[in-house]
Amino acid sequence: MKALTWHGKGDIRCESVPDPSIEDGRDAIIKVTACAICGSDLHIFDGVIPQMQKGDVLGHETMGEVVEVGKDNKKLKVGDRVVVPFTISCGECFFCKRGYFSACERSNPDKKTAEEVWGHSPAGLFGYSHMLGGFPGGQAEYLRVPFADVGPMKVPEGLTDEQVLFLSDIFPTGYMAAEFCDIEEGDTIAIWGCGPVGQFAIRSAFLLGAGRVLAIDTVPERLALAKEAGAETLDFRKDDVYARIQELTQGRGADACIDAVGTEPDTMSGADAMLDRAKVATYLATDRPHVLRQAIHCCRNFGTVSIVGVYGGFLDKIPMGSAINRGLTFRMAQTPVQHYLPSLLERIEKGEIDPSFVITHRAGLEDGPALYKTFRDKKDGCIKVVLKP
Repeated sequence: MKALTWHGKGDIRCESVPDPSIEDGRDAIIKVTACAICGSDLHIFDGVIPQMQKGDVLGHETMGEVVEVGKDNKKLKVGDRVVVPFTISCGECFFCKRGYFSACERSNPDKKTAEEVWGHSPAGLFGYSHMLGGFPGGQAEYLRVPFADVGPMKVPEGLTDEQVLFLSDIFPTGYMAAEFCDIEEGDTIAIWGCGPVGQFAIRSAFLLGAGRVLAIDTVPERLALAKEAGAETLDFRKDDVYARIQELTQGRGADACIDAVGTEPDTMSGADAMLDRAKVATYLATDRPHVLRQAIHCCRNFGTVSIVGVYGGFLDKIPMGSAINRGLTFRMAQTPVQHYLPSLLERIEKGEIDPSFVITHRAGLEDGPALYKTFRDKKDGCIKVVLKP
């Protein structure tokens, strides 16, 4: 089959790889009808994510049609149309039973590696390094889905692939980011990053009752899309973000702040941002947490900082003194997608949101390597790429 594979920093290829096969009785094989390039995939493209191996198949936003089912899988049948969560979860362990599917204790065969870095291992993920299981991803013609009697959700008739594909990751992630804010009617929510996850966080914040959303980015197309949703936009290249948020909130700060950027922010003003870049370039730091620092300072006393941008290691110069003395709450997670699927599917069916709004580019797998670069460089108005094998 054809698939997008990783061969080093900046080197993504569309090439032939072996077809997947059933390895466990609970598996299913999916013929991929739509997949997407995620902002998290760009960290792999940039060489930031450790434990990648040449030839690894990428991708964790996937849906398609079931073409084969393991003997122990009673949930799915051949012909079912499903969307596949990026988190691989057994459904039976301590965490899965409590709805924390992204912390599954059984799905990461390389958990010892993750424990050495993070203390404990999260769930295995599709197409996202051998530290998280080494599972082939879904930017391919076919995908093997472990624990397929837990993860994939059947798609109702009448909904298109593009309406439901993002239930695999970015819609639940953006919604979770807003839910973490414990929004009360009329709250002001500040969101750093107007990429795909940030766009869903904006719309989710309004769905949950926010009175005002302040959206921070610099890419014109992203700011325009945020404005279409009703957000007030701040361009960090033109505005002093802290000063503007203080002005817009009468000096109190935002009720909650969402970091939807993570480890690789664009070049931003400030000595700390420049120092971050220098440290990472010289291997003295693992991440560039400028956005997180700014979100902390812009949050009101006893507010919430919600973190869904990807960080990988040890963060420098986090203003914990500010957070502690002002009573901030931090909430963060890899999204337990399965927990959110039923309620978000219902919102789509009711017409409260059509997730396809975020798509700007559609192509085949063979165009994937070039579109990785287009997406990373924010060229051609690119906000979200969908690939159709």
